[in-house]
Amino acid sequence: MAGDSHITRGKAYAWALAASLLTAGVATLLRHVLDLANIVMLFLLTVFLVARWLGRGPAVMATFLSVALFDVFFVPPRFSFAVSDVQYLVTFAVMLAVGLVTAELTTGLKHQAEVALQKERDAHGLYELARDLAGVIGLEQLEAALGRYLSGLGFEAALHFLDDQGHLPSLADKPLPLRLALMATAQGEPVEMDDPGDLSRLVIPLKGPMRVRGVMIVGAADLANLATDRQLLGTVASLVALTVERLHYVDVAQASQIEVTSERLRSSVLSALSHDLRTPLTALVGMADSLALSRETMSEATRSLAAGIRDQARAMSHLLGNLLDMARLHAGKVQLRREWQLFEDVVSASLHLLRPNLGDHPVQVGLPPDMPLVEFDAVLLERVVCNLVENAAKYSPPGSSIEIRAFVDGDRAGISVCDQGRGFPPGQLERVFGLFERGQAESSTPGVGLGLAISRAIVEAHGGTIVAANRPEGGACVTLRLPLGTPPAIEAEPSEIQEKKP
Repeated sequence: MAGDSHITRGKAYAWALAASLLTAGVATLLRHVLDLANIVMLFLLTVFLVARWLGRGPAVMATFLSVALFDVFFVPPRFSFAVSDVQYLVTFAVMLAVGLVTAELTTGLKHQAEVALQKERDAHGLYELARDLAGVIGLEQLEAALGRYLSGLGFEAALHFLDDQGHLPSLADKPLPLRLALMATAQGEPVEMDDPGDLSRLVIPLKGPMRVRGVMIVGAADLANLATDRQLLGTVASLVALTVERLHYVDVAQASQIEVTSERLRSSVLSALSHDLRTPLTALVGMADSLALSRETMSEATRSLAAGIRDQARAMSHLLGNLLDMARLHAGKVQLRREWQLFEDVVSASLHLLRPNLGDHPVQVGLPPDMPLVEFDAVLLERVVCNLVENAAKYSPPGSSIEIRAFVDGDRAGISVCDQGRGFPPGQLERVFGLFERGQAESSTPGVGLGLAISRAIVEAHGGTIVAANRPEGGACVTLRLPLGTPPAIEAEPSEIQEKKP
């Protein structure tokens, strides 16, 4: 590349020299026809043409050479640099000044025209790239369109995207590029990387409207080329960042649409099945219970089989009740019957109902004596506590204790249920509250994953929150919080008032 540039430059100066000598020859032939002023115009025309076609350097050389040739061949005494008339010095000075100014203006205009033409090419190329990126529907198509555009400019590029944790997994095994890429994303500015014996590279962050999405590493044979087109590459990176962000939110919108559609379908199925199966299942529970309690003579095996049918029918009835409750909650058809009550009453009622299901799990209850009244629907909140305690009993080892604690946290009152089991899978603490989501997907423990979903729906209907967490010492905790509000003032009984009178 250096040799070709040097030869081209040498040819330009050679052509400038030849043009000046040719002008001097032509002017010599016309010396008896043209006066000296017109001969000066011929030399200035030559300087203009050299500047137009060969550039500033050859034009400057042609200017000085034209002055010298005019002095030697046309100014008396000829063939000498001596000047008989001092006025010719003014002619030389004006000729030199006009030639230099002409060369400067001509080459400047030529450069501006070239810059404008290059900007037009860049704008057209960016338009083509933006049009291609507007139609991509995946990251593979994005990388292909970017590669086609940059290869036309003599660059190569690689895209590396940040994951949800802010890491660049595609650069995990490349320490230097990874460090520079993280530096670029942190600073929000391009970082240069020049590897000896390799391509020079520019690490450009992909800054979208919301956040940085990754980096674009552009390579070229010479770092100077990257510096020249740095602004253009920054614009390309902005287009890529906008495309990546668009693809991200398209995926989010599609996922949300699918989730809404699935939720609507599941609610419709739940509602239909619950209403259609509730009556025959209730009859089955009643008949199985009558058979198990029958006084007629039957073998112990038959009686045990009847009791098993009754227990399974009750379990199915309980499951169907959960399905119906879930359908009603999602449809917004549940009316809350709020009353000012104590958490102690709900916890006691729940433990009484679950006594057969707790088995050998001891329950430790911590209820502060100064717990305030809270406004809630006792029946629905009892369902929540039952679900939480039942889950704790199902997913913790036999003999392990279950802890129930009530507390006040700022303007909210809460209940937490903790066990000593395996806890929730890491990274799924929010997902376990979804419909048909279970803490252990392949667990042999019976259940379909509705308990926590129903609990969240009930708590949120009360304006509260419910969260799941794993305990550092092992096990899981589910904590619900309800707004405290302002309980009504408790009026003293009439008998108490009379006792206070003197």
